Amino acid sequence: MTERGMSAVSVDGVRAARELLRGVVVPTPMMPSRVLSEQIGGPVLLKCENLQRTGSFKIRGGYVRIAGLSEAERAGGVVAASAGNHAQGVALAASMLGCKATVFMPVGAPLPKIAATRGYGAEVVFPGPTVDDCLLAAQEYADECGAVLIHPFDHPDVVTGQATIGLEIMEQCPDVRTIVTPVGGGGLMAGIAAAAKGVVEETGGRKIKTLGAQAKRAAAFPPSLAAGKPVQVEIEPTMADGIAVGRPGDLTYDMFTDLVDAVVTVTEESISQALLLCLERAKQVVEPAGAAGVAAILEHSYAVEPPVVVLLSGGNIDPLLLSKVLRHGLAGAGRYLVVRCRLKDRPGALVTLLSELAELGVNVLDVMHERVAARLHVEEAEVLMHLETRGTGHSEDVIGRLREKGYTLTLS
Repeated sequence: MTERGMSAVSVDGVRAARELLRGVVVPTPMMPSRVLSEQIGGPVLLKCENLQRTGSFKIRGGYVRIAGLSEAERAGGVVAASAGNHAQGVALAASMLGCKATVFMPVGAPLPKIAATRGYGAEVVFPGPTVDDCLLAAQEYADECGAVLIHPFDHPDVVTGQATIGLEIMEQCPDVRTIVTPVGGGGLMAGIAAAAKGVVEETGGRKIKTLGAQAKRAAAFPPSLAAGKPVQVEIEPTMADGIAVGRPGDLTYDMFTDLVDAVVTVTEESISQALLLCLERAKQVVEPAGAAGVAAILEHSYAVEPPVVVLLSGGNIDPLLLSKVLRHGLAGAGRYLVVRCRLKDRPGALVTLLSELAELGVNVLDVMHERVAARLHVEEAEVLMHLETRGTGHSEDVIGRLREKGYTLTLS
C-alpha cells in the first residue's frame, strides 16, 4: 500500500467525522437474516443504510467533504457527478451547509433520484450516458467555474465519512468476522475496511475479512488488482447503476491493496434474486446496487466466515424498475414463467389449455392469443402466457406435463 493510501484514513479521523455527523445522519439499524444465516451455517446480519437520510450512505461522505471546505470555497459552490445517490447526498449536504450545488447525472438516471436531487436544491445537468462521462464533465465545470468537485469516492474526506459505517458495525456486531459491501469506485468498502480493521488493531480483536461485491457487467477492481494498478474497463448495461464505475479511484485502489481481502463479481440474476430476498424476507426495499452484497452471499457463500455483516447500501429504486427487477428475480427463482405455446386453432383449445394449467396449480397472469402470423400454420394458434408458479420444481413439472400432452412450448 502506498504512503498516500496508508495515511488517508485513520480511526481517530473517522471518530472525528462521526462527531461531525452527529445529528446529520442516523445510526442505521442492523437486523439478522434467517434465510442467509441458514445458507452459510452461521449468523448473517444486514446493515440497513437504505434507511439512511437520502436513502443511502452517501450523505456521510458528502457532508464531511463539504464541511471541510473553507468559507470562500463554499461560497464558490460545489459540483458532483453521480447516478443518483451521491447526487442526493451532496445536494442535501450543500443545502445544510449553505452552498450552491451543481450535479452532473447520466442520461437515463432514475427519475426519483433526479427529482430528489432537485428537491434538495441542486441544479442537475445531463452530459452523457455513464458516470464516467459525468465525472469528466464535472471536472471541466469545476476548472471553468471555480466550484469544488466533490468526488463520489476518490477523496480522503469522502472515504472518512463513509468509514463511520465501519465504527457502527464494530459497535453493533463486535464479533463480526466478515464484512460484505457493494463496490463501485471503492470509497465505501475502503472506508469501512479502514475503520473496522483499525478498531481490531487497537483492541487486539480477531481478524476481520472484508469482501467487496461488484456487478459482473461493471467490475473494474478485479482486473485492476490483477494488473497492479487502476485500469479502465468497458461497462456493460447493468441494473446496478449505482456501482457501475469503469475505473477505481487512485486513492481507493491504494487502500484496497492493503485493506480489502477479496472482490467478487455477481450476475444480474443474483442481484435480482437478492433484491427479491430483501423485499420478501427482510422487508427492506433495496436498489440493485444496494443488494450486491446479498447477491455475493447467494453466489459466493464459500467466501465468507460468520458472523457476517452485509451492507445494504441504498434503497433509492424507481418503482418501474422495481417491478421489472422483481419479475426478473421471480423468474430466476422459478416462480415466474413466460411461455409461448402452440395449439390447434379450433374451438375450445384455449379453454382446454387454461383448464390444464389450473389443474397444475398455475396462476395465469396474462394471455395473448395470436392466430395469424407467418410462423404459424393455417390450423395453428399461439398463446403467449405469463405464469406464476411455486418454484423451480413446480415450473419444471408444469413444462413437462404440457409437453407430455403434446403442446409445443418455447420459454422466453
